Amino acid sequence: MNRPGQPPDGPPDNPGDGPSGSDDDYGYVFDDSFVRAASIQEYSASERGAAEHAPAVRDRPPLAAERTGPRLTRQVLVLAALLTVAFLVAVYLGISPPGQTQSGPPPRPARMSLVPLAPAQAVRPAEPDRPFDATPAAQYATGAAGINLPGAHATPHFDEGQVIAALSTAKEYLVHSSLSPEVLAGREERAVRLLVDPAQADQFDAALRRPAADGLHAATGWLVRLDPAHAVLAVPDIRVQGVLDYAETGPGTLEITTDHTFVYAVRPAADPEGDPSLMVVRRALRLSFDRDALRARQLELLNSRTEAGPLACGTATAAHLRPLLAGEKAPAGRPPATDPYARESGGAVCGTLAEPRPAGSGGAGRRADASGGAGPSATAGDPGAVR
Repeated sequence: MNRPGQPPDGPPDNPGDGPSGSDDDYGYVFDDSFVRAASIQEYSASERGAAEHAPAVRDRPPLAAERTGPRLTRQVLVLAALLTVAFLVAVYLGISPPGQTQSGPPPRPARMSLVPLAPAQAVRPAEPDRPFDATPAAQYATGAAGINLPGAHATPHFDEGQVIAALSTAKEYLVHSSLSPEVLAGREERAVRLLVDPAQADQFDAALRRPAADGLHAATGWLVRLDPAHAVLAVPDIRVQGVLDYAETGPGTLEITTDHTFVYAVRPAADPEGDPSLMVVRRALRLSFDRDALRARQLELLNSRTEAGPLACGTATAAHLRPLLAGEKAPAGRPPATDPYARESGGAVCGTLAEPRPAGSGGAGRRADASGGAGPSATAGDPGAVR
């Protein structure tokens, strides 16, 4: 330890070389280390002149503070930089959750079609209190209870839990897009959109905002929606029957197929006391899932085929459905012409709606293809007959 009066770096090698040539404490040389260790510092002449009554000396920071100050400043800057980077990463992950990252090729555009089924006679009114009686829908389940999941088993590349997740997401999509009163009335579609793969979000938004019968941008390909100015639900119950199935189509892809018939009791929007009638909508969907989609509980819509009636042939169906109501007839004449040269045309396919058979009369398991083998010519179709 240095004695009082010694320079901080220790005594010089030859203390006798001081000004007095003696060995006393006053013979040490005031070198740079001694000056730096001083606790006070004298103002310069110019600094004293700048302030008329300035003191002659000022306190100096301890030597240790001078030595560690720059180092601490660098550490603070590095810490601040690390915190900034961590904050930016957190913000990025919040905007783009990992579950939405696409590891494979982008989804293909969804393909969709809708076949109107025109009644051969005037639409019959239904019983106001029991609108589904005397029709096959009398034996259908109500609402989501009619969408039953098959037994799930592991596939070569997907375990049982992943298969169940895909089936459950498909059911959730059907419930939101076919049974929600808000969606049916055209007041809401967010719940449906949240289930759609983010890579198909632009196509979904375009279909809802600018519907077009081009096979790609029909709102009714994504969901069931009534024209709110024309028809509304007469009763909240919706009858449902159908099937779901699944298959692995590749090491990283699980495909779900759905085929369901939805029966709605509707009435005129402008007449709360108007007679109800039935509108039947059959939806057949192909949905695809990869592992990212399963984790995010989102799906890719590959194909949507819809048959709906009673509708008039030639009715615009891209934006919403405008069913013929009780007592109304389909316009007479042939179905509208289809131009095979116009690639943007979705095809004016139309079918004839079969008369509903009373429950238990038989034949409900048979189905005539509403598209027919003769192209756009009218053919018999029963959307209530599930394959």
